[in-house]
Amino acid sequence: MRDVMNVIEKWLAWICATLMALMVVDVTWQVVSRFILSNPSSFSEELARFLLIWIGFLGAAYAYRRHAHLGLDILTANLTGVKKILAEKFADTVSLCFAAVIMVFAGTKIMLLTLELNQISAALQIKIGYVYSVIPISGLLICVFALERLWIGRPVEESGPGLD
Repeated sequence: MRDVMNVIEKWLAWICATLMALMVVDVTWQVVSRFILSNPSSFSEELARFLLIWIGFLGAAYAYRRHAHLGLDILTANLTGVKKILAEKFADTVSLCFAAVIMVFAGTKIMLLTLELNQISAALQIKIGYVYSVIPISGLLICVFALERLWIGRPVEESGPGLD
């Protein structure tokens, strides 16, 4: 199972990196078209916003797997042994519940609602529900990663963020 999770993590890292590269190209085009060509691009600002949403949510799932989220460890920093393990299990359980209820369940409902209402973005003319689809996708990934932590424990190779 750990091998499958590592493959998912690597794919997630490459997807995030690709989306970031696309955003750099998009914002660069936005600057060039606005200030050099004096003819602002009609789609680049909206595309950058949508890419940032996807990077933020998928990056959150990636950071959760790598244990790279910011956290306040003022209460748990001095814990050792069983108390530290219980605190980590509690945090992972809360993360699992949040991701399942808010991101997967509620995120799916909002995505389906916007698809049903046929909300279309102004410049790109795509359904907003497609943009919102990243919420349940990211929530599902966080749920899978939380279950991995609860059942197997933290991945050994968690040394910090990176694309290895």
